[in-house]
Amino acid sequence: MSIFNLRAALVASSIASSLAAFATPALADPVEDFYKGKNLNFLVGVSAGGGYDLDLRMVARHIVKYIPGKPTAVPQNMTGATGLVMANYVYRVAPRDGTTIALIQNGLPTFQAVGKDGVQFDARQLQWIGSLAPTVETMLTWKATGVTTVEDAKKREVIAGSNGASGITYMYPLMMNEMLGTKFKMVTGYPGSGALNLAIERGEVEARNNSWSSVKSSKPDWLRDDKISILVYSGPRQADLPGVPNLDDLIQDPDNRLVSRVVTAGNRLGRPFAFAPDVPIERVNAVRAAFVKMLDDPDFKKEAAAVKSEIQHVDHLALKQVIDELFAVPEPLKVRARKYFN
Repeated sequence: MSIFNLRAALVASSIASSLAAFATPALADPVEDFYKGKNLNFLVGVSAGGGYDLDLRMVARHIVKYIPGKPTAVPQNMTGATGLVMANYVYRVAPRDGTTIALIQNGLPTFQAVGKDGVQFDARQLQWIGSLAPTVETMLTWKATGVTTVEDAKKREVIAGSNGASGITYMYPLMMNEMLGTKFKMVTGYPGSGALNLAIERGEVEARNNSWSSVKSSKPDWLRDDKISILVYSGPRQADLPGVPNLDDLIQDPDNRLVSRVVTAGNRLGRPFAFAPDVPIERVNAVRAAFVKMLDDPDFKKEAAAVKSEIQHVDHLALKQVIDELFAVPEPLKVRARKYFN
């Protein structure tokens, strides 16, 4: 080949390469490639019907629209030890590839901080996604029992139902007994929030702890028909609980008040979603971004309003801050809080 022909061939090759570059589509999104055609498992550690379950399913329905690749949402209930079984599974067993998202019971990080047995995860290593809103915990009674105030609960024994001795439904009334002098008698073993609600309606128990958002979303008829009394609540001040005392205001001893804030630290977490450690950060960040976009989705807003689910976004940085502050609490206070976590 002559030098002129060689030069012509090289020029033609260069032009062809340039045209091919222009014709080549943008580089594929590796997150989209990963999630396309896959199932995204959403796990919650309680049975169907309660506030955690309702939030999990609502988020699962809407967030996948904003995750690159639009995976198929698969909500699952994995019950046991008020969410501890599920949290341990996600941390130790579940794939760490971004195909499993956990809705963590908000008291579980405190379990770890106070040294509770059975914890096989490290909340400081979880990759937090976000939470719909902080949680407001309440202690409620069936109004027909005649116990309508904390003072009433100090005067006679009140039977309170609980999922078990390892969750907020047990710890909250127990703490009230010791710090306020109430007389709640605990009955444990109910498998979930729905079973507890049914037990109250049947008269098996007279009281229970529950989040305020869960009461409003899962049992609006209780409020509409004036069937319950809210004795006390903890968490952010609530305009829709006029006249109901905040737990911080009732506990007079400052050390007791600090211990109670350790026990109820989960309030500030709300109902937080998380990935296990080691999930590739680009997938974690994509789901975090999808969570934020979901909050502005008109269909999501409509559904959240319909079930009275509170929306006051707690982002992953705020969740991490709560965890860091919890583990920074002086050890003597955590030791005192430990007794509430049987």
